[in-house]
Amino acid sequence: MEKKTQFNVWYFVVATIAVLYMADAWKQYRQVEPIPYSEFQNLLKSGKVKEIAILDNFIQGTLLTPGADGRDKFITTRVETDLARDLAQYNVKFTGVVQSTWLKDLLGWVIPALVFFGIWMYVMRRFAEKQGLGGGFMSIGKSKAKIYMETDTKVTFDDVAGVDEAKEELKEVVSFLKSPQEYSRLGGRLPKGVLLVGPPGTGKTLLARAVAGEAGVPFLSISGSEFVEMFVGVGAARVRDLFEQARQKAPAIIFIDELDALGRARGAFGGMGGHDEKEQTLNQLLVEMDGFDPSAGLVLLAATNRPEILDPALLRAGRFDRQVLVDRPDRAGRVQILHVHLKKVRLGADVNADEIAALTPGFSGADLANLVNEAALLATRRKADAVEMQDFNAGIERIIAGLEKKNRLLNPHERRVVAYHEMGHALVASALPGSDPVHKISIIPRGVGALGYTIQRPTEDRFLMTRAELENKMAVLLGGRAAERIVFEHLSTGAADDLQKVTDIARSMIMRYGMDETLGHVAYENERRSFLPDMGGGSERTYSEETAREIDRAVRGLIDAMFQRAVGLLSERRALLEAGAEQLLAKETITEKELKALLQMAPA
Repeated sequence: MEKKTQFNVWYFVVATIAVLYMADAWKQYRQVEPIPYSEFQNLLKSGKVKEIAILDNFIQGTLLTPGADGRDKFITTRVETDLARDLAQYNVKFTGVVQSTWLKDLLGWVIPALVFFGIWMYVMRRFAEKQGLGGGFMSIGKSKAKIYMETDTKVTFDDVAGVDEAKEELKEVVSFLKSPQEYSRLGGRLPKGVLLVGPPGTGKTLLARAVAGEAGVPFLSISGSEFVEMFVGVGAARVRDLFEQARQKAPAIIFIDELDALGRARGAFGGMGGHDEKEQTLNQLLVEMDGFDPSAGLVLLAATNRPEILDPALLRAGRFDRQVLVDRPDRAGRVQILHVHLKKVRLGADVNADEIAALTPGFSGADLANLVNEAALLATRRKADAVEMQDFNAGIERIIAGLEKKNRLLNPHERRVVAYHEMGHALVASALPGSDPVHKISIIPRGVGALGYTIQRPTEDRFLMTRAELENKMAVLLGGRAAERIVFEHLSTGAADDLQKVTDIARSMIMRYGMDETLGHVAYENERRSFLPDMGGGSERTYSEETAREIDRAVRGLIDAMFQRAVGLLSERRALLEAGAEQLLAKETITEKELKALLQMAPA
């Protein structure tokens, strides 16, 4: 963004007055010699004074002949009150002069006023900055959008990977901005607005910047929360100013990030109050979107991860005509994203992007970038020359399970319980067909409450699961609790997270997927539309108390059946459970290769 130098004429006026004042004082100092009053009286008595000028506090005079220093003028402080008689006695010409002090008086009140005004402006500007008002109260209605010129964006589609479908949709926008006449030759028009929808960290903002970088046009970026301030009407004024700036720089792209902060459905929370200002801002945005002509080269992009709360007026045809889903990448997409980020680090010979992608199902682009950074930091910490595969494995464990807590000392009984618990998960997973293979087992505490962990590595991305696969997953989660029941004949608090996950799966099977014969093929729970987990509030219940009782009974029965299944599998493999737990207590960690060797030693 170009910075314009502002010239203030008052700086020049004050500087000129100061220079003149200093020059006048210096001139007087050079031309007039200050002398004591007693010497002035001696000059009078000796007849050397030609004439004098009497001021209020000083006497200025001229000598008949210059002194030894060559000066013929003098000045002295006035002391004598009956001066006229003395002057007449010595026949000296004298006059009374009214001293002009306008410059001194002017500077005497102008300079303090300027200092006070400067302090006041500084305090008010700091207050405005703390309140988020930008450059002060005069600019409160100005848009706070960051304007990036085409030379500043420096992001292209080559920097965006793993979202090929979204890129194809947005390439249409780029082609229009480059040649709008060619694009509209058949009468078509570009959508006024494109809404990027997807989970956090999938690259929505990066995609928008890539569009600006590819098209080579100015990019005006602002967050939805920056429109609304403490003063009424500011948000609407900033919306108007944003679109006015964009029209002046057209062709250009307006990007509003986190649109849900601005575009929340009107009246959705009317009973809570305090939403009039947001509604005014949203109304102004709707008006501006109706008013601008897309043929002028303006494109409005927006991003949100909460599309379900947006006002329907925003999503109608003619405003945000097109919605582009930017979802979490599949395995091939994760490989592409990893290739982009792996270029920035020095890699070892054993690093394989395909293997890393297989270990990271469900990771977003931001998660993968964080993983590469974590691996590089771990390699740096161990003084390695390159980032190796072991660093990526450690980084994945750190992201999924948390930081290792080796200083969290467990007593021997707790370590045995944790070892049998984790080995129970691993053995049930290895016994059930179709389960994800176990990648690593550890009894080293991690994160906030995990005393051990078992990591499974999916062989492929799954978008559809059957009842049998969901039941197997529940059995694996209950394997740790089943091992505790078999070996110690009691239950511990270590399975709290497992029980939460099992209950969620069972309730989804009964209420969302209709997988219970008694309750039939009925959905008792509305599908969650948000990309954010645990939005809270829950959905409105549309079934009776009797149905609710049957749902609870079906959920409990399904979980109990899977628990008994896990108990049966581990009872058959009791010797293998004992051997695995002892090995885990001795080594603290068992890898996939070591687990396979242990399973091969088991009797058929």
